This record gives sequence, structure tokens and C-alpha cells, in this order.
Amino acid sequence: MDTIHAESTPPGRGGITVVRVSGDRARVVAEDLAGALPAARFSYLRALRDGDRLIDRALVVRFNAGASFTGEDVVEFHLHGAPIVSRLLQAALLARGSRLALPGEFTQRGFLNGKLDLSEAEALSDLLAAETESQHRLAMQVADGALHDWAASLRALLVRAGALVAASIDFADEDVPDAVPAEVFESLRTVRARIDEQLDGFPAAERMRVGFEVALIGPPNAGKSSLLNAIARRDVALVTEIAGTTRDVIELRADLRGLSVTFLDTAGLRETEDVVERMGVARASERAAAADLRIHLSDEGSAVDALLRDGDLVVRSKADLRTGDVSARSGEGVAALLDRVYDTLRDRAAPAGIVSRQRQADALRQARAVLELTLATPPEIIADAIAMTTRALREVVGEVGVEDYLDEVFSSFCIGK
Repeated sequence: MDTIHAESTPPGRGGITVVRVSGDRARVVAEDLAGALPAARFSYLRALRDGDRLIDRALVVRFNAGASFTGEDVVEFHLHGAPIVSRLLQAALLARGSRLALPGEFTQRGFLNGKLDLSEAEALSDLLAAETESQHRLAMQVADGALHDWAASLRALLVRAGALVAASIDFADEDVPDAVPAEVFESLRTVRARIDEQLDGFPAAERMRVGFEVALIGPPNAGKSSLLNAIARRDVALVTEIAGTTRDVIELRADLRGLSVTFLDTAGLRETEDVVERMGVARASERAAAADLRIHLSDEGSAVDALLRDGDLVVRSKADLRTGDVSARSGEGVAALLDRVYDTLRDRAAPAGIVSRQRQADALRQARAVLELTLATPPEIIADAIAMTTRALREVVGEVGVEDYLDEVFSSFCIGK
């Protein structure tokens, strides 16, 4: 593969800029700029020169192939953080045959060179995008190999079960009984139960990864936009006494005690002749129906029956004017309402496992589908089911059958990672 380079720190002015080079010619290219390189994993201060031009005096770190993030020879330049310094160095690298890396190309090379499996690469992407403690915790679990180890433990059970089934088929005329041993079915029941646990926890884990959505719904002038502003502690949405002010869905991303939550301020739900407002009402209903939780806000404390779901919160607004649950103007009840939202979402997140992506869940469903076996199932069919389950578990961590996902996974990374 080509030798590639990119900034691994955010672009712009800063204290330090790190430029990473990876590939077969990384060491040659670096030595042409910095002279003799330090021993692997050591850093030395070097003058970087492009011909007669002194680019910078920088720390240079070298990693040998097999002991680097990408699995290839890697050299890192730790430069002063002026953008011009990075531009001059990258121009010098281009002139020596290195090319700018694509988004996620360093991580993709690590995957292709066996330094991490696809589930760990996906978790690394999630870690880079994490905004809350729960997202960080889930991403770190998988990035640290939790899903890989879980799948490997099930595959070990399947290998043992497969060997016993093969023995019952191949040696039926010798001293080994031809009946499938009970240990096989016990192992398959264990595998099935552990897969069920992850599939049951998948919806919660997915919501923890991408975040929950909470929709504020109700009639016009119920105080939805004011409540959104009170939650944000700043003016996010326009607030007027004119009904129908909110036409589109306004989103507020928040860290609610470690949970990622997006609050949705929606158009007031009513019949209207205004074409634009009617479009806003339709969009509000659609987003509210798809949300994880709805807060039904009104002066009377009534719910929108068509959108009411189990667990929704029905709240009476404008407590500063009358008896109610919450007042966006005075702040009364806002903290208590957020406590209720947190408690509800926390309970829904409790079953979360370590399978948090649709690709992984689909592979587990394939595995689960072939494990409905009984004592009357012929050994040959049991052997096929074990083989298919093993392959599906390999798909979970990206060892086989994931070619169609690679571009999607790695294109989500930033350049330099």
C-alpha cells in the first residue's frame, strides 16, 4: 500500500501539531527530512529540512512494523502548532512520494493488518464521537476487546460441541457412541442464552451509543419553547405569544448525568389552514412518534392521546400562573422534571449489553436462528448449525463477511485517524 500521512491533531493553531506517516517508505521519507531516526518508540529532537529550508525543530518518534497502530512502519513528527509548519512538512512529504491519508485510513490499515478487529474499530469511532460518560464507557468496553472476548468464549464452546458431533458422525462404527452427547446440547443452550442476552440489550445499547431523543409536545402556547430554553439555560428557541411560532423541530443536545439526550421542541399540535404550520405539525408528530420519550406539556396537564406511549410524562405547565408541575419562567419544577426524564431513560438503558450496532445484532440474529435444535435433530444438521453459528460470531467482530461495511465504517473517521 502507499505510504500515507496526515495531521493527527485538530487543524488550526495550537501548542503542538502531530503529523503521522505510515507505510513501507515511512522511515526512508522521514530520514530524508530529519536525518538518522531514533530507536523505535524513542523520541529525539530533530531539525526538519526540505533541502536548504529549515521547516522546524521537532520531536520525531518511530514505531516498527508490527508494533504500531497501523501494523506498518510509522513515524510521527511532533511540530510547533503553527499551521504553516504543518503545511510545509506535508508538502515535503508529498514531494517524497507520500500521499494524504483518506478519512479513517490509518485505522483501516490497522484492521487489515490484524491490529484490531472491526468491532474494535467501530468502537474507536464511537469513542471519538463520545460526548457523555455512558457513551465513553460503552465505547471503551468494546474498544478494549470486550465484544471480541465474548464472541471468542462462545466460539470455544462451539468448537468443543462441533468436535463431539463430528465424533458421533465419523466414528459411529467404532467405540464412540453414534448418539449426539448431551454436552453438545448443553453447550448450544448456553450459547443461545448468551446471544439472547445481548439481543435483548441491543436496543438499550444502541440508544446509549447514539443518544436518546425526548420530544416536547402539546398544543400551541403550552410553553414548550420556554421549557427548552429553561433546560438549555439560554435562548435556543423563539418564544412569543403568537400561536404557531415554532414551525420546525428545534434540537437541543444535552448531557443528562452521563446520558446523551436530545430534547426536541416541536410545533404546537392543532388544526391549521397555514400550509407551512401544517407541515410543521406533521413533522412534529412524526418526530415525536419516533422519539424515545415524550413530555406532554399543556396548561391543563392533558396528553396528546394519539402520541401517548407507556412511560411518557404528562406535565402541567406555567406553574408561576396557576397550580402546575413546571414553570419555565421561574424555573420551578424544571430540575424535578429532568430528574424524572433521567430516571426513565436510566431504567431503559439498564439492560444494555455490549452489542450496540445494527450490523452486530443482525449477525447475532443469524446465529440465533439456526440454534433451535432438539434431541431428534440429525447430527449432520447439528454440525451445519454449529458451523453457521461460528461464522455468524466471526461476522460480529468483523473477521468474515464484512466487506460491504468497510467503506461505511472507516469513512466516518476524521482524516488523521
